Amino acid sequence: MKLSFFKIHCCSFASLNSQYPIKYPSDKYTQILHFCKSAQLFPAIHLLNTPHFLYQTTSSNKPLLYACLLQTCTKVQSFPHGLQFHAHVIKSGLETDRFVGNSLLALYFKLGPDFREIRRVFDGLFVKDVISWTSMVSGYIKAGKPESSLQMFFEMLGFGVEPNGFTLSAVIKACSVLGKLRLGWCFHGVVMKRGFDSNRVISSALIDFYGRNWQLNEVCQLFDELPEPDTICWTSVISALTRNDLYQEALEFFYLMQRNHGLSPDGFTFGTVLTACGNLGRLRQGKQVHAKVITSGIGENVVVQSSLLDMYGKCGLVDESRRVFDRMSKKNSVSWSALLGVYCQNKDFDTVIRIFREMDKADLYCFGTILRACAGLATVRQGKEVHCQYVRRGGWRDVIVESALVDLYAKCGCIDFAYRIFVQMSNRNLITWNSMINGFAQNGRGEQAISIFDEMIKGGIKPDYISFIGVLFACSHTGLVDEGRKYFTLMTGEYGIKPGIEHYNCMVDLLGRAGLLEEAENLIENADFRENSSLWAVLLGACTTGTSSSTAERIARKMIELAPDYHMSYVLLANVYRAVGRWNDAIKVRELMKDRGVKKITGMSWVETTNNADSCLDVVDMDMPER
Repeated sequence: MKLSFFKIHCCSFASLNSQYPIKYPSDKYTQILHFCKSAQLFPAIHLLNTPHFLYQTTSSNKPLLYACLLQTCTKVQSFPHGLQFHAHVIKSGLETDRFVGNSLLALYFKLGPDFREIRRVFDGLFVKDVISWTSMVSGYIKAGKPESSLQMFFEMLGFGVEPNGFTLSAVIKACSVLGKLRLGWCFHGVVMKRGFDSNRVISSALIDFYGRNWQLNEVCQLFDELPEPDTICWTSVISALTRNDLYQEALEFFYLMQRNHGLSPDGFTFGTVLTACGNLGRLRQGKQVHAKVITSGIGENVVVQSSLLDMYGKCGLVDESRRVFDRMSKKNSVSWSALLGVYCQNKDFDTVIRIFREMDKADLYCFGTILRACAGLATVRQGKEVHCQYVRRGGWRDVIVESALVDLYAKCGCIDFAYRIFVQMSNRNLITWNSMINGFAQNGRGEQAISIFDEMIKGGIKPDYISFIGVLFACSHTGLVDEGRKYFTLMTGEYGIKPGIEHYNCMVDLLGRAGLLEEAENLIENADFRENSSLWAVLLGACTTGTSSSTAERIARKMIELAPDYHMSYVLLANVYRAVGRWNDAIKVRELMKDRGVKKITGMSWVETTNNADSCLDVVDMDMPER
């Protein structure tokens, strides 16, 4: 097979050479290698097409020649030309050469349309060395198949091929993605035994692995033991701190690497630091980092730009986020997902759905955000449409999307359907468990919520702040006082989670429903949120079902003192008076409310219609009946 169809390009290159004469080596074989080294594919093909060149080339030179040509095709991203050279390789019988085989594999990895083609090329290699195996191990990770990556690694060991540093770095990455802590420890031991502990690439992979698995002590120890950590190592630590919600510490490391060590941050460093600024709500620092990005000359980096619009969105500047997005010269799935996330975080769910419908082709990563928007609007019909699109697009076994599906159906009252998806999930993260726990709790199935919570702990998943909100809410609506006390103590004692206002609300509601008003009041008095009127409102609501009007009155007075403009303080106190027959006092409270200009907030209910998903009905503000 001759490459004569490239001759059309030769005239243009010939004219260029006549205008700007360049001295090349006299030997054509050396000239082709020179062109390949400088990524000039067409001049190399022109020389290759000269009559009798291939026949005059010795067989010992051909492997290097074709390997360089394949690498050049990869470098200039010319896959059709690479396919032509692949055919020549097969025709010439060079597929048995190790160097040529690895160059072919690299070509298909970088430019191949389908991973199955890559696997076919790999299986067809006559000689598979550590480079070939490492390419496949890392390739499966990039293809989103970390389990297959580990299987390929152990298959490599079965053939007696010893891993190198890049192989170990790849399998450690697979353990990071899968959360396989024990296996990652084993690979760390292999790294130490083989003397790779000073390898910066492996050290960065280990730091990332421990950061993803909440092992910050190991992260700090690894970093401290590095003799001269580079920018990648610093970025890995900053990323690990950000993943573990230690945003302030991440910012401190960012400034430390520049001031004390003179290292320049790269795009990934800036992206991580902007995430930390956004989660802290540090708009001023975020703008400073933005300025640093511009002066560093990486303002066009799509990763940095996506982090910028996410940062502005988390700081509440939605319009600024949109401006960053509109200025982006190159938009990918990450930037579109970030824009959708900005509107979703700021509760503008209608805009999320509108942008999704305007997108030419939505990436699978966008579906999680779209489903959260549907859950926020409680529009199960639109959620089902998105679910169908996800399935038609080939979406399958994505833990983020399937967790969003569980949350959507639970919030829309389709709890059985949510549980069916939950059971079928092969991989569940903490968000998945929390969605199911809260879904059962909010749909009146407290015992099932508690059962799921206990199952999660037995499975080795560590509960977080949200998990305990769900289980305490379940206890309060099921009347399980002893269990509620147990989980509240477990949260503070064993897991070291500081109770928030939501946890106290659930406990006060639980104790109040059980008639334990004194214990509930003591709990509020000893809490850091004792001055928060919502806690007293929950307790006062429990008093409406009791007979102790004096206790209710004392609590209501406390509420009015803390929040004189809060309408529920007056309404609940009046309801207590009415419940015990003190009608005159109820009327006085109503008059006091009018005198102070306190108005009840009009209630609204969402109604999903055929053509509109955000219709609402106003509930008339009814006057309190007078006697």
